[in-house]
Amino acid sequence: MKEISELNFPDDLRYTEDHEWAKQEGKQIRIGISDYAQDQLGDIVFVELPQVGDTFAKGAEFGTIESVKAVSEVYMPLGGQIVAINEALEDAPELVNNEPYAKGWMIVVNPSDINEFDALLARDAYLEMLKG
Repeated sequence: MKEISELNFPDDLRYTEDHEWAKQEGKQIRIGISDYAQDQLGDIVFVELPQVGDTFAKGAEFGTIESVKAVSEVYMPLGGQIVAINEALEDAPELVNNEPYAKGWMIVVNPSDINEFDALLARDAYLEMLKG
């Protein structure tokens, strides 16, 4: 595992205490797991995602990630309806390890309340949480 200083945490994202990230793209939100989360999990071998059209509340489990170490749940940073899933992860789950913020994204949602995005952690607050 890497030191926190060796990991990447883009400024334009928001984060959750469960290590998901969210990026606002117009009226939609793209979601994945942070560099810290993928580093802790180790080599990811399978990603289970919801169906387009599914709706979840903030904090609800929307999928699972299986690594060589464990199976972990992934939670909604904000409530909304799934409008896209990253189908590339079905054949290449390692994209989450290699590019968690680019090709390793998981879902795109139409948020039910965009104000929930503003309540997520900014980069510096997330880093402070990680450092304990």
